[in-house]
Amino acid sequence: MPSQSFANTQEDNLYLPQEAEIVRFVQESKTIFTLHLRLTDPVAHATYTYHPGQFNMLYLYGVGEVAISIVSDPEHEDLLIHTINRVGRVTKGFAALKQGQRIGIRGPFGRGWPLREAEGQDLIIVSGGLGCAPVVSVINYILRRRERFGRLTIVQKVKHVDEFIWPDRYERWQKVPDTHVLVASTEGAPNWPWEVSPRIKVIEEVKVHTDRTMVMMCGPEGMMRSAAQHLIEKGVLARSVYLSMERNMQCAVGHCGHCQFGASFICKNGPVYSYPELEPLLGVRGF
Repeated sequence: MPSQSFANTQEDNLYLPQEAEIVRFVQESKTIFTLHLRLTDPVAHATYTYHPGQFNMLYLYGVGEVAISIVSDPEHEDLLIHTINRVGRVTKGFAALKQGQRIGIRGPFGRGWPLREAEGQDLIIVSGGLGCAPVVSVINYILRRRERFGRLTIVQKVKHVDEFIWPDRYERWQKVPDTHVLVASTEGAPNWPWEVSPRIKVIEEVKVHTDRTMVMMCGPEGMMRSAAQHLIEKGVLARSVYLSMERNMQCAVGHCGHCQFGASFICKNGPVYSYPELEPLLGVRGF
């Protein structure tokens, strides 16, 4: 891959990717894999900053770009970590790469999770299907700073048990004091240790102890809308519910219009939004 096709620093040009080496490639499941990346320019790598909830545009030379959430902790991990589902032409290209090969990175982009505002509050983290990657960074961030936050509830809903990656993490998380883990699959399987339930019934088991509770969620929009409404009925303030949205983000700087959601561009104004910002358009056909 020609190194001259990449920019040298994070600030050089938002349209030009920086070169990054795959330090580690981890196959998480049949279709999901994780890339651990290091920018090849030492200065660029040392000065690269981001917030949990932001995303990068990962570029494969001669193939294209794709928006991928950053799942690493900016203060505790030296490498840039991205977990990817192999679903299209570009992600299939990334899935064929190996340790030592190089790709391009543009970013970080978007608005991340409001973690500073979350300090001192109870937290409910909800994810559905294969959309758990954006909240993994939040969970890791919270657990490494556990004393700053109140009760923590982690909810993961999948349709098929083979969509449930990182089971060891969830088992480890449920052993952390003042942390409650709820996992459910629509379809069960032999030796499945968690709950089997339709739709998002698992949300009914979530307890809201105080209005000083913040919710962060990602996944299918229908699931997020239903879960948000249910938790608001339980006493969570609507303004304290945050959703991470997904769209076809091709430029990441609000120019191409592919990620437009009403008057907003998800690449610039999101991907994290408060529920009141989205509620008028959620569930409206065409948006």
